[in-house]
Amino acid sequence: MANPYEVEHNIKTSAPKIRTRRPSMSSFFNQLSQIETSTLPTPHNNTHSVPTPVDVAATERLLQEQFRALLNTSSDSSNSSSNEDFLTGLITYLEEQIESPPEKVEGVPQSYLDALERVDKRTLKRSDVCPICNEVFLDDEYPLVVRLPCHKTHVFDLECVGPWLRLQGTCPLDRKKMLEKKEEVKVVDDDEEEEYDDMFA
Repeated sequence: MANPYEVEHNIKTSAPKIRTRRPSMSSFFNQLSQIETSTLPTPHNNTHSVPTPVDVAATERLLQEQFRALLNTSSDSSNSSSNEDFLTGLITYLEEQIESPPEKVEGVPQSYLDALERVDKRTLKRSDVCPICNEVFLDDEYPLVVRLPCHKTHVFDLECVGPWLRLQGTCPLDRKKMLEKKEEVKVVDDDEEEEYDDMFA
């Protein structure tokens, strides 16, 4: 059925849009922008303030509700058992975070998401699905699939993993911190430690 705008402007509706399991995350991102301290100052936040635990918990709750919505719609999928277990694990983890919220958002900045490795559509198989939404990547006409640096098989829809990374800063599968730098082991050359000096005998 057409909406009033389409009727007034004589706009013909094309084929119905394919319904996706992914819920809208606009409320989550709005709340996240209110509590992030790493972003540029905007009129709605004070540069010298930190979010209250209540605000952080509210943001965690919004993400948890989105995962619950995915869990409620996952029963009609073929690979739903492992997906349900995974989503239940994420929801339980978020519940723990809500009960004792962190003092600040531990997530990654948007620039980190923008720099994530993109997976080429031609390399995706028909059986590849997002671990979060359980949708086949190739069902989307223009899939935006990213690979996390923690493991080459950790591949997600950016729309699904983005909110988790922005809030938690860890991989949803193995909980490795995304912003942690790998420690480089410095090799000490034995020749440099002891230099021969003619002055000392």
